[in-house]
Amino acid sequence: MRLPSRNLAATLAVVLALGTVPGRAWAAGMPQLDFSNPLLIGQVVWGAVIFAVFYVILSRSALPRIDRVLTHRRNRIEGDLDIARRARDDADRAVDELRRARHDAAAQAQANIDRVVHEARMAAEAQTHEMNRRLHADIAEAEKRIASARAEALASLPGVATETAQSLIGKLLRPAGLDNAISQAQVEDAVRAGLATSKG
Repeated sequence: MRLPSRNLAATLAVVLALGTVPGRAWAAGMPQLDFSNPLLIGQVVWGAVIFAVFYVILSRSALPRIDRVLTHRRNRIEGDLDIARRARDDADRAVDELRRARHDAAAQAQANIDRVVHEARMAAEAQTHEMNRRLHADIAEAEKRIASARAEALASLPGVATETAQSLIGKLLRPAGLDNAISQAQVEDAVRAGLATSKG
């Protein structure tokens, strides 16, 4: 880092301007600024030379090192800031991706739930239809069995009625000695007539 040459020129101009101030103006309060003293001019000249030498030495050795340190520090800070910006951008992208993934997962889960519910409903409806079909078939089969049993019962009813009537008549007429007064054919005819009357 090199200082501009105009700063050195301005410094020398200030020194020369101080040299043009009358000695008496300074001698009263500050004897070290008595420019009528020839030693003071030499001191000013040598001070300017020493200042210039120090300036050249510093501008050639120390100041470039300081400039390199500052440049290195600035570059490192800018690099760290770039890394931080990239990390922030990556984090923002990761958050957006996570949000999208969560939204997609929620939508997929809802779709799966809807599909499972629909499949369960369809399976329940199919099972209900199958159960109704089996139930109707069982009811029809039971009705057939009932009709068959009823037909068998009705077919056997005249014989049972005949036997029952004959037994009762025999018990009623046995004390009177009239067991054989009514034949089985008569009993059967009477039972058929009674059944026909009840059906009619």
